[in-house]
Amino acid sequence: MKRHALSTRLWHWLNLLCVVTLFMSGLTISNAHPRLYWGDWGFDASQAWLIVPRFPDWMTIPGYYSLSVARDWHILMAWPFALGLLFMWAAMLINRHFKRDIVTARREWRPSAIRRDIVEHLKLNFDHQGAKYNFLQKLAYGLVLGVFLPMMVFTGISISPGMEPTFGWLVDLLGGRQSARTLHFLFAFATAAFFVVHVVLVILAGPIRQIRDMITGGREV
Repeated sequence: MKRHALSTRLWHWLNLLCVVTLFMSGLTISNAHPRLYWGDWGFDASQAWLIVPRFPDWMTIPGYYSLSVARDWHILMAWPFALGLLFMWAAMLINRHFKRDIVTARREWRPSAIRRDIVEHLKLNFDHQGAKYNFLQKLAYGLVLGVFLPMMVFTGISISPGMEPTFGWLVDLLGGRQSARTLHFLFAFATAAFFVVHVVLVILAGPIRQIRDMITGGREV
């Protein structure tokens, strides 16, 4: 089979478009009210646990301050982002990509094995000894696919205007509307951090081959 299944490749590029647009439009929304709170409510600066710096226009969508336009872009990309993630999980379970390539074995959690993986990464040695991913990659992809991206969807639903009557139980589960907003912000930046590390590692591992494989599927294995 191909190194990357067609479903993985389609989702990868769709998710890239969605995540970049969501993040950049989200920065504009953050500029509208840069204070984060815990609990059900909050507005005053004295109640905030964090005041986020203002992001420059070159980092935002649109490239100027407009809360209404930013929300339009955010909602436009939220649906393909959520449905794409659902599609990816269904595909991973059906084609066994999740069990075969991402699920970690007990032996991989041994401190000596983790330390060896870290050392090899620092040496820029990305050989997986017959496996598609090493432990650190499995852990990173598992966190992103199983925690970061789903939590972006759930927290996004919780803070969306008009959703609370239907998903009030989800708001309560997350600790209140402001807690959901804070978590949405934290998971967004955790996803952005993964994105930066992912791009750096792709560059170090050979960007031409990596990008080509994610377009064509790569060599058969």
